[in-house]
Amino acid sequence: MGVWFVTGASRGLGAEITREALERGHRVIAAARDTAAVLRAYPVRPENLLAVRADVTAPEQLAAAVEEGLAAFGRIDVVVNNAGHGLVGAVEEVSDEAVRALFDVNVFGVLNTLRATLPTLRAQRSGHVVTIGSIGGFATAPGVGVYGASKFALEGITEALWGELAPLGVHVTVVEPGGFRTDFLNASSLRVEPASIADYAAGAGPVREAMAGNDGRQPGDPAKAARAIVDLTETEEPPLRLQLGADAVERVEAKLDLVRRELDRWRHVALSTGV
Repeated sequence: MGVWFVTGASRGLGAEITREALERGHRVIAAARDTAAVLRAYPVRPENLLAVRADVTAPEQLAAAVEEGLAAFGRIDVVVNNAGHGLVGAVEEVSDEAVRALFDVNVFGVLNTLRATLPTLRAQRSGHVVTIGSIGGFATAPGVGVYGASKFALEGITEALWGELAPLGVHVTVVEPGGFRTDFLNASSLRVEPASIADYAAGAGPVREAMAGNDGRQPGDPAKAARAIVDLTETEEPPLRLQLGADAVERVEAKLDLVRRELDRWRHVALSTGV
């Protein structure tokens, strides 16, 4: 059985992944800003669960959490970059403060976690990095473009990391979930910027309204998502990308079709710029 390091482990998909890994006999270093929130889910704490305090925006806390986990369990086999939050608003409406706060957690938090954990995986010449992205990181939409941009960044980081770590025996996967019935659409995970520019009502408005009305009604089952993610780490050749949910598959296929159509239409222009 392996040792998991999960960020954002106190709620949502992180809590479901932690639960599924524990049920399969894995040991879990469950990192969260509030360790009490992790432990509340386990009135009788399993001996293979270690709750550690770590805000992903604080590198020193992550370093201490990894050190504590290694002292308890001796190794780390799977790193799950799960901590993150959402942001709703047209690109022009979103404040600089909100954008920077979002990227601090969703992007720089992942980089901080990687810097804290990868030395262990590299030394072992084994392991698996699983980053929870979003289908919005592959095909975004009006009203959530800045959030999508943070997840697009994770796609780029993961692609590069896949090539950098493969020679060392470490797997890398970015998971692209569609809509799942976690707390992602409520105030604990989602910041909504005011609809301050009337011109964007037609473009961003419908997405804003749909997200406000879909909390708890998303099609995806988070327990099934957690099972799929743990299954992923037990395969010999895991994928670089894994979509979760029929809505995610649909959006990927639609974007691939669009990119192909545009490439074919404008191929002559692209090729005309060569020598």
